[in-house]
Amino acid sequence: MSVIPTFETKRLILKEVSLADVPAYEKYFVDYEVIGHLSSTVPWPYPKNGVKEFLERFIIPEQGKDRWFWGIYLKDKPEEIIGGVDLWRKSKPENRGFWLGRPFWGNGYMTEAVEPVMSYAFDELGFEKLIFANAVGNSRSRRIKEKTGARLIDVRPAKFVNPGYTEHEVWELSKHEWQMRSK
Repeated sequence: MSVIPTFETKRLILKEVSLADVPAYEKYFVDYEVIGHLSSTVPWPYPKNGVKEFLERFIIPEQGKDRWFWGIYLKDKPEEIIGGVDLWRKSKPENRGFWLGRPFWGNGYMTEAVEPVMSYAFDELGFEKLIFANAVGNSRSRRIKEKTGARLIDVRPAKFVNPGYTEHEVWELSKHEWQMRSK
């Protein structure tokens, strides 16, 4: 039985990841164009077996405790992970992160994927607000926050894999704002 719920959207399935996902996860994630937008805590070059180790050490044992990670799969190809949405209770500063394989950028998949996760966070997990962050200059990530109703609340220094990024935008979305938007 899954520790976290499976969500279906118009084009996607969001479900719990397993070690069977490692090959496709590596195929789409281990790409500087994807990883470069992430916090400098993510190693680059990405280590061999890094995805398997990440899933074994940080995702699978923590699923459903104070961390939830959904793999993103296309409905017409449900066996191949193309991205992920990560949600955690303790903000650092954010409560949510995500990644999407480069071949899938620009199709609205991530906006579609984060919506059921945010509803779940507010309606089932009891979050009163969610904090998000993205590198200043990562316009795709910024746009997802704008489209889902988040408010820009700060810009702070930050380190990313791509050293050209030196600050991140911090966004907030309250439960009330999300519920009003979702009506």
